Amino acid sequence: MRAGDFEAVILCGGLGTRLREETEFRPKPMVTIGGRPILWHIMRRYSNFGVRRFVLCLGYKGDAIRDYFLNYRLHNFDVTVNLKSHALQVHDDEAVEDWDVVLQDTGDTTMTGGRLKQALKHVRGKQFFATYGDGLADINLDQLLSTHQKAGRLATVTAVHPSSRYGEIDVEHDAVHTFVEKPQVHEGWINGGFFVFSRDAFADFSDDPALVLETDVLPALAKRGQLTAYQHEGFWQGMDTYREMLSLNQIWARGNAPWA
Repeated sequence: MRAGDFEAVILCGGLGTRLREETEFRPKPMVTIGGRPILWHIMRRYSNFGVRRFVLCLGYKGDAIRDYFLNYRLHNFDVTVNLKSHALQVHDDEAVEDWDVVLQDTGDTTMTGGRLKQALKHVRGKQFFATYGDGLADINLDQLLSTHQKAGRLATVTAVHPSSRYGEIDVEHDAVHTFVEKPQVHEGWINGGFFVFSRDAFADFSDDPALVLETDVLPALAKRGQLTAYQHEGFWQGMDTYREMLSLNQIWARGNAPWA
């Protein structure tokens, strides 16, 4: 099976407290990169591999996400409105994405595991993709899926190298040979947030809204030998801070964003 045969569940309900400059007014998945919400960029990455059904787990300021998709064509295309009849004409919308988007309210304070558990009622298949609504990567979803299926375990997590906060300098004697601003480090792995789950991965967990994916579900699966790591060596960047938001916008503005 190919990635396009699967759905993607996206966690969109967090408070985004470390990006308060933006999330005081909107949920973090709606913070824009190049004029489009980061959520749209994430969905486009999945869409590039054929995924066209998405389950969005809404929470904090979820109405902003709901409004964006309910009025998607009005947000993204030129519109003519007749003020007397209120008739609308949307122009040049032939390229609108052919996506099915489930907008699910999973609660303002529900934790990540609880949100995924709730999302299962909208997931049609026995396996599905899942990710956070605040991270971008040039991940090959077909390879991620292949790794999951070959391993035969209940869940697969993408392992990535974190980005350094500082510039990296290659010095020989007193001469700088290379200088790279904030590169990804080459040692150590962290949770990159692109998952494949079998429905049965959540079978032993309650519907408790306090269920945390990162501290309850994944460690338990690892202890049972049911968690696979897909090692992604390419581009990955989370958007936890204002600095990281600026960095992603700068990458997009250069016209060669790796995730596009």
